[in-house]
Amino acid sequence: MWVHDIDPIALDLGFLQVHWYGVMYLVAFLAAFLLGSHRAKRTPGWDTEQVSDLIFWGAAGVILGGRFGYVLFYNFDQFLQDPLWLFAVWEGGMSFHGGLLGVIVAITLFGRKHGRGLFEMGDFVAPLVPIGLGVGRLGNFIGGELWGRTTDVSWAVVFPRAADGMGRHPSQLYEAVLEGLVMFLILWWYSSTPKPRMAVSGLFLMLYGVFRSFVELYREPDSHIGFIAFGWLTKGQMLSLPMIAIGAALMLWAYTRQARLGEGVR
Repeated sequence: MWVHDIDPIALDLGFLQVHWYGVMYLVAFLAAFLLGSHRAKRTPGWDTEQVSDLIFWGAAGVILGGRFGYVLFYNFDQFLQDPLWLFAVWEGGMSFHGGLLGVIVAITLFGRKHGRGLFEMGDFVAPLVPIGLGVGRLGNFIGGELWGRTTDVSWAVVFPRAADGMGRHPSQLYEAVLEGLVMFLILWWYSSTPKPRMAVSGLFLMLYGVFRSFVELYREPDSHIGFIAFGWLTKGQMLSLPMIAIGAALMLWAYTRQARLGEGVR
């Protein structure tokens, strides 16, 4: 059992503190740009300048959507008591599902500007996302937040912020591996050859939903929310299960359409 004692501050200049979580955001956007630039070279109609613009739009979607999602999905009562708290970003609080909705809005607007549909955009962007998710979870681990449930496994970690001295699953690392590394490898391999439109987007939604729902079995629910139903269903699972259904439906639709219409792959 290991006691978590990592300093969440990467750089302290006195008048300015740079947290590792913020550094991870920069790493995420840089990784997306590099991967997107590589992907653009083998995707007709894309170039590095468009990828750069896309990352800017996507970053705005992640930050705005992530904050709105956290407030609305996880702390709506506090928002009702103090609506201005929505803008208190310095207090922390981001939601993947909110960020996903923000990115969908962002790439839809970007696609309209460049004459591309939502799923054409989604299929291009999906393989760029997992690395960012993975390093984001590493940021959660370094910050000692969003810890797992109590356990006695040999790799258990004591998170001081949990204030109970109990060993817990390092669920942030489980998510970093599954949502980051594993999902990236699968999506990058799957999208390396032409696929029916919306199939890559569907696989992304399905994989994230499955991996997140699995890790939620080891992650401690938010203390002010607890379990939503059945004594085990968490808010994260409730938000992820529709992703699995929608992702599977998109993949089925993509391949059914291809077979029925003889639609070419891209």
